[in-house]
Amino acid sequence: MKILTIAVPCYNSASYMEHCIKTLLSGGSDVEIIIVNDGSTKDNTLEIAQKYESENPQIVRVIDKPNGGHGSAVMAGIKNAEGLYFKVVDSDDWVDEDAFAKVIEKLKSFSQEEDQIDMLLSNFVYDKVGAKIKKTMHYGGIIPKNKIIEWKNCKHFPIGKYILMHSIIYRTQVLRDCKIELPEHTFYVDNIFAFSPLPYVKKIYYLDVDFYHYFIGREDQSVNEKVMIQRIDQQLKVNYIMADEYKNDQPLFTGHRRLRKYMFDYLEIITAVSSIMCILSNDSENIKKKNALWNYIKQNDPYSYKRLCRRLFSLLRFDNPVFSNLCKLIYRVGRFFFGYN
Repeated sequence: MKILTIAVPCYNSASYMEHCIKTLLSGGSDVEIIIVNDGSTKDNTLEIAQKYESENPQIVRVIDKPNGGHGSAVMAGIKNAEGLYFKVVDSDDWVDEDAFAKVIEKLKSFSQEEDQIDMLLSNFVYDKVGAKIKKTMHYGGIIPKNKIIEWKNCKHFPIGKYILMHSIIYRTQVLRDCKIELPEHTFYVDNIFAFSPLPYVKKIYYLDVDFYHYFIGREDQSVNEKVMIQRIDQQLKVNYIMADEYKNDQPLFTGHRRLRKYMFDYLEIITAVSSIMCILSNDSENIKKKNALWNYIKQNDPYSYKRLCRRLFSLLRFDNPVFSNLCKLIYRVGRFFFGYN
């Protein structure tokens, strides 16, 4: 059995995907790389993928499928994964080869144990175009390093410190047990990927290495502010799914207070981002959509809504220019410090 399956969703990725694949090949025969061609039509993405498959038949597999969006490509990877553990690496990102070797070594050690971990976390670097200093997302001081822990051993995650897709390696069976479903033709589903399986994660290990390089800078990138505003309906769709996934009284939270708090905080920040993008659009229809989101949470999870109303970002539920400007300022300050788009 392979130790790690890495799914690489590709859509018209010919100009940058080879750098990604070459760094992943450094993992050697312990790794399975599934390149998912998600209906590319504008370039030779499929031909490039097939070239690497023919050159590395024991490591690379290609799935050629009709376009279904990022979530659909990730789901294809999960469905076909043969590795004990599973990771997603986007085709415009890459991994540090030295850190990769340490990740594989650690996963191999767990594979030999009867009681395996459910999630390995590592650091990721915001590789933002033009930034002289690359910011790194790490979890030091929050998650104990180099030991198997449970959620109760984690400390508070401050704003800007979240477990994102780039930092996660799941045990593949966890993804299957939680029956994760990522919607087709929808951006921002990486938030669902980093959210929905967490109640099924019992044992965590934090390896303090800068493994993943998250590229930010293309104008058409999904996290670009203008693009996010254009795709606000997709952001809201993800937000609604996360609100449905999080219920304060769901049985999976029993005895897991730290996990419940973390997921609430994550839902709060996603709801804040959705609201801010609606406000930044200066579109009255989007303001209505923002208000509809808050009303939905109020009706479907009153307890969580009351908790949200006690937080700073609850100001976003009001159509008040002063409150809106304050939240936009917080958003832009956060973007400067954390470099998230």
